[in-house]
Amino acid sequence: MKDTKPTIPNTPTNKPTKDRKRKAVDLNYDLNLSTTSTGDTTEKSGDGPQRRLWVKTRSPDWWDEYNREDVSELEFKKAFKMGKNTFNLICDELSATVAKENTMLRDAVPVRQRVAVCVWRLASGESLRLVSKKFGLGISTCHKIVLEVCSAIKDVLMPKYLQWPDKSSVKVISNEFETLSGIPNVVGSMYTTHIPIIAPKVNVSAYFNKRHTDRKQKTCYSVTVQGVVDQAGVFTDVCIGWPGSMPDDQVLEKSALYQRASGGLLKGVWIVGGSGYPLMDWILVPYTQPHLTWTQHAFNEKIGEILKVSKDTFARLKGRWSCLQKRTEMKLQDLPVVLGACCVLHNICELRGEEIEPELVVEVVDDEMVPEIALRSEVAMKARDTMAHNLLHHNHAGTSFL
Repeated sequence: MKDTKPTIPNTPTNKPTKDRKRKAVDLNYDLNLSTTSTGDTTEKSGDGPQRRLWVKTRSPDWWDEYNREDVSELEFKKAFKMGKNTFNLICDELSATVAKENTMLRDAVPVRQRVAVCVWRLASGESLRLVSKKFGLGISTCHKIVLEVCSAIKDVLMPKYLQWPDKSSVKVISNEFETLSGIPNVVGSMYTTHIPIIAPKVNVSAYFNKRHTDRKQKTCYSVTVQGVVDQAGVFTDVCIGWPGSMPDDQVLEKSALYQRASGGLLKGVWIVGGSGYPLMDWILVPYTQPHLTWTQHAFNEKIGEILKVSKDTFARLKGRWSCLQKRTEMKLQDLPVVLGACCVLHNICELRGEEIEPELVVEVVDDEMVPEIALRSEVAMKARDTMAHNLLHHNHAGTSFL
């Protein structure tokens, strides 16, 4: 129930020239011919000179402190944005996928340390150089571990923790949203946010975010994350990785959710979206025309309570995983998997009652643009008018707008 933007292949016309010159660097170990303080460059043996292998020593003291059984829950959660039991659950579920075997050259990085490298990188948003220092591993090794663990999260945990609800769950979600707003048959709250990136080397104009650039007064590039959440702020569908120049309605049309809904999956139910989405048979949005009536104002106020659920969810998502707040150094083709892993880890934390510190929650600001064709269903227009009338005349609508 999730989809990601397909990556653009590196053809001879768009492959950066630097990529052809770039050399891989692995700082875990090196082959060196001058490793002794006496100036000897070889080991003598009956068979003649032999090369000596040396391993650069790094201190894992920081990680060793957090890996102790007696480390406090508070300290562990402050570093990894989740409690020890939740972390252990993730390690257990990923163990078979991320575990590596020892080699003749070195011992494999343990599963707990591999998962910790990934989670701390996502939670802190710090550079790979600092991750390397904290865990006593090479920079390139840390980078590889992050991508491998995120891929394992996508393959192993996403099917279990991020899925469209079944019929019984849909009924529960609908009842909860109706209790909140008085609006019936709502099965999700939808929002699209932007994740800042460094200017890509190809198709740079597609990722240019003009709205954020105008508001922040500095050049911004981004990719999008469209998410649908239930009444508890748990993601039930995500669409990740489309360029930041695309408005919300175009991102929606590219999503697998849109294709499934067009095939009748969401017949008779609503997903509530903001003014950046069109009014359709399955998407319910606020009134956007000027000079609204009292009935329309009241409806917008109640639908705003549903929209707040998804916006608050993204505020917690970005607050818990600080990597989403900074321009990432990751390659564009790696981003969808990493961003998807953040959404899955968010769901696990929410389902297990992992509260986030209030000061970590960030303000989410994404400028919505009303689509060129905002009203795409006569049936939905009449249904919305009926709901607005019922809300006002059955004492469900608020009166703060007065």
